[in-house]
Amino acid sequence: MTTRVLKPLVLACAAAALTPLHAANDVKLTKLADRVQVEIGGQPFTDYVFGDGASRSYCYPILAPDGMPLTRNFPMKKVEGEETDHPWQKSFWFAHSAVNGVDFWNEAGGDVGKSSQFKGHTVVDGDLEATSGAVGTIHARDRWLSPEGKLMCTDERTVRFHANDTGRFIDFEITLHALPDQPLLMGDNKDGTMATRVAQWMTMQHLINARDAAGKTVKKEAGGTGHIVTATGVRDGDAWGTRSDWCDYHAEHEGKTYGIAIFDHPQNFRHPTYWMARDYGLFGANPFGAHDFEKKPAEPHLGDYTIPAGGSLTLRYRFFFHLGDEKAAHVAENYADYAVGK
Repeated sequence: MTTRVLKPLVLACAAAALTPLHAANDVKLTKLADRVQVEIGGQPFTDYVFGDGASRSYCYPILAPDGMPLTRNFPMKKVEGEETDHPWQKSFWFAHSAVNGVDFWNEAGGDVGKSSQFKGHTVVDGDLEATSGAVGTIHARDRWLSPEGKLMCTDERTVRFHANDTGRFIDFEITLHALPDQPLLMGDNKDGTMATRVAQWMTMQHLINARDAAGKTVKKEAGGTGHIVTATGVRDGDAWGTRSDWCDYHAEHEGKTYGIAIFDHPQNFRHPTYWMARDYGLFGANPFGAHDFEKKPAEPHLGDYTIPAGGSLTLRYRFFFHLGDEKAAHVAENYADYAVGK
C-alpha cells in the first residue's frame, strides 16, 4: 500500500474513532409546551419543567446514564415506598423562603408562615431559548410574584447540560434583579436556596412518623444507605450548616454507588456556602441562612442581604451526577476544574 493511499485511510479511521465519543456526549434539547426535554447521547437525562402550574420551574426526572433516577419522584409521580413529606421539594429547583417578606420556598401548608397568604410563586417571562450542542443551554427570564400577584423581583437564568467520561452535569446560573424603585431583601432563613431532593434509596437512615398497630403515631427508622461528605471532610449528619466548596451525597443501590455533588462557585456571594444537607434527602446550598446554620437564634438577621434598588446578585452552581463515592468519582478534581472555568 502506498503512502498516498495509507494517509487518507489513517485519517478516516481516526475520524471514525473520534465520532462516537463526541456523539455520546452531544446534548439535544426538545422544547415542548410546558418543558424542555434534555437528552445526552440519545438517552434521556432530565426535563426542565416550566409550565405545569407549579410554583416554580424545576428539573425532573434526573437520570444517570444507565437510566437510574437520582431524585425523588414525589410529588410529580407517586411511587410505592417513597416518603411524601415536603411536597414543594420538587427534584431540582431554585427558591428562597424570605424574599422581601414573601416565602418562595414553601407552598401552602409549608413551614414559613404556614398559610398560603405568605407564599409567592415564579412564572416564566416571555419565551425561553433552548439550544442543543456539545453543551445544551436554556436561557430564561422569570418574574417573582407575591400571593396577590405583585411583582417582587425578576431573574435571568442560564441552565447548561453536559457530560464527560466521569458523569453528567447541570450548571445553574441565576441573576436576581431588584426592581428599579425597591431594594430586595434576601432574608436569613434556612429554607433555601439551590437544592435537590435525592432519591429515597440515597437518603441516610432517619426517623419518620408512622402508625403502630393501635393507630398511635410512633417514630420509626426509614431511608437508604446514603452518606454526605463535604470538601472539608465533614460527614453525614455533621455536614448540615457547615461551609465548604462542595458537598456530595451518595449511596449504594442495586450493586452500584451513585452520587450527586453540588459545587459552589468561588465567585459566589459568601463563598464557601452553607450546606442545607438533611438525612431525609433535602440537599442544597444556602448563603442566606446564617443564624440557623451558625446556631445563633438571638441574631435572626445575621444572614440578611439586601440587593439595592436597581441592583443585582448572581449565583452559580454546578451539579455533578456521578458513579462511585466522592473519591471514586474524583469530586475534588472536578470541582477544581469548575473553579477555573472548565
